[in-house]
Amino acid sequence: MKFRPLLIAAALTAAAPAFAEEVTVYSARIEALIKPLFDAFTKETGVQVRFVTGQEGPLMERLKAEGANTPADMLLTVDAGNLWQAEQQGLLKPVKSAVLDANVPAHLRDPGGYWYGMSIRARTIFYNTKKVKPSDLSSYEDLASPKWKNRLCLRTAKKVYNQSLVGTMIVRLGEQKTESIVRGWVNNLAADPFSDDESMLKAIGAGLCDVGIANTYYYGRVMQRDPKLPIGIFWANQQSSGTHVNISGVGVTRYAKNEKGALRLMEWLSSEKAQNLYADQNMEFPVNPKVKPDARVAAWGDFKHDYVNVAKAGELQATAVKLMDRAGYR
Repeated sequence: MKFRPLLIAAALTAAAPAFAEEVTVYSARIEALIKPLFDAFTKETGVQVRFVTGQEGPLMERLKAEGANTPADMLLTVDAGNLWQAEQQGLLKPVKSAVLDANVPAHLRDPGGYWYGMSIRARTIFYNTKKVKPSDLSSYEDLASPKWKNRLCLRTAKKVYNQSLVGTMIVRLGEQKTESIVRGWVNNLAADPFSDDESMLKAIGAGLCDVGIANTYYYGRVMQRDPKLPIGIFWANQQSSGTHVNISGVGVTRYAKNEKGALRLMEWLSSEKAQNLYADQNMEFPVNPKVKPDARVAAWGDFKHDYVNVAKAGELQATAVKLMDRAGYR
């Protein structure tokens, strides 16, 4: 019996898994953090997610170079400063979504709808529990006081996380006062700025310095590996502005071929069903206020946020970089 080639091809096509729709994501978050999310989305919706991972800078340059020919429908990255830069460079398009507006608090999304936060990371104070009492601590501003001379450790000013923190301080305190505080930080350093938060936190645990500023999820990672380290977490500015928070977030690319699919994925990521999976992967806080954080994260306690819109961190990024340079913070 002879089989017709067309019938064989049709049978093979029918046997293979087929996806009627695809969304392509450029992601500055590593595969281990995002693949479980995308797999869950595909299982629920039937929409296949293809993704490319890399550093945020090169990914944005790639989007810019590809222009209208880009396959990317969505950009996923960390820090509102990076998302603001992507919007300013014309890499994103605004969207309107009642679902996203309901799930993402106003201070954690772009006022124009160009991007939305998907998880929260707080940048707060950490201390050596053998050398510092919580009652000794209060605010970011206080770390500039003489009592912390030769006791402070910081991550390099080159990292966007610190640029965003200083940017929001400028909003609250003004440029002149913020520069004075940053100068105080520099005067109090116990060591040269560190290249990453984890190394800085380990230095606190080792007693090289007594206090420092870091993102909470780095603390989670360090303590998960070595829970006996004498490092405590302190929520900064609880008697004033609240602790500085930032986001990982997403936006639809300017030349998205599947804008509706990208928006559907964004809405799903902000949903109660997806939020714990998203935030728990990196020990972050859910952006959706209806969702409770992972037990490991919840153990750090509740805190008051700084409600300055995180978009301001991007708007004032260049100003913050110049200020830190003038203050000698490298």
